[in-house]
Amino acid sequence: MAGSDLPEGTLQNVLEQETLKWVFVGGKGGVGKTTCSSILSILLASVRSSVLIISTDPAHNLSDAFQQKFTKTPTLVNGFPNLYAMVSFLDYQEVDPTVEHEDIGGENGMDSLVSELANAIPGIDEAMSFAEMLKLVQTMDYSVIVFDTAPTGHTLRLLQFPSTLEKGLAKVMSLKNKFGGLMSQMTRMFGMDDEFGEDAILGKLEGMKEVIEQVNKQFKDPDLTTFVCVCIPEFLSLYETERLVQELTKFEIDTHNIIINQVLYDEEDSQSKLLKARMRMQQKYLDQFYMLYDEFNITKLPLLPEEVTGVEALKSFSRHFLTPYQPSTSTVESLEQRVSALRQQLKDTEAELERLRKGKEKA
Repeated sequence: MAGSDLPEGTLQNVLEQETLKWVFVGGKGGVGKTTCSSILSILLASVRSSVLIISTDPAHNLSDAFQQKFTKTPTLVNGFPNLYAMVSFLDYQEVDPTVEHEDIGGENGMDSLVSELANAIPGIDEAMSFAEMLKLVQTMDYSVIVFDTAPTGHTLRLLQFPSTLEKGLAKVMSLKNKFGGLMSQMTRMFGMDDEFGEDAILGKLEGMKEVIEQVNKQFKDPDLTTFVCVCIPEFLSLYETERLVQELTKFEIDTHNIIINQVLYDEEDSQSKLLKARMRMQQKYLDQFYMLYDEFNITKLPLLPEEVTGVEALKSFSRHFLTPYQPSTSTVESLEQRVSALRQQLKDTEAELERLRKGKEKA
């Protein structure tokens, strides 16, 4: 592909799409998703009235990126009048059917009873937590919401939540049809309120399903939702990105932006064999990315010698999201400095060689 045919290579298109309501940022673990989602939220805050960034990653690196503590309640990010951040309450825990649950009685009886469904339907607890979070978010008036998602596997499970709730409803209905009024009789026998009956559980599930289906409909609207894939130029990340793009296509979720992070540039004509080998390897996978995703906007970000943490560092690095990164080119002055350094290095090496020869002659 000719260089002039390549996509623009920036995320300007995301900022210009004024109809966007949901922006997901995801990819393999360790590729810089949180940094990219944080910077994207900062850029969106410059063109939108209000922005909320939510971390659905159990690691909750969002606090580290902004160097500010965030909770389950939206908190204003220091230094911004319209950027808020929060961490979700999705646990992504595996269900262990051998663990016995506590008795249903008590203040949280309804929640305990609903959680029993997790034994029969893996993922139902996460789905309901996600629905609760969406209910909370929908009561707030944010112009756009950015999701800093967990690694690919968890993200794909998040996208499956509507069908998981569907299974939950079907399971409850089958139990209700199978046992008839037995459950209601038992709740009355033990002096429990009707809020713990199967109708109450069914009502809660249906309420959750209604919310998540409404949002899921928005997720499938390319005018309202887009997914930004983050990766690095290595085989496993390329593989994960391909898997993610295919799954997003299956779920009918728009994706047309890929960020390739941690790219090495030969700016100083490094003599390091290891560095040169890594650059050759990266170039091989960069070529494959451009071949596979020729219709995508591909943004390349450089590998820096330091971490990008704190608001000022995030703001500084954000320029590479809007203007393609250009490695510094050698100037006459820099070349003269390198020649001078090499001459001094040669002089020092010759002196060391002469010293070794004299030492050998004395011996």
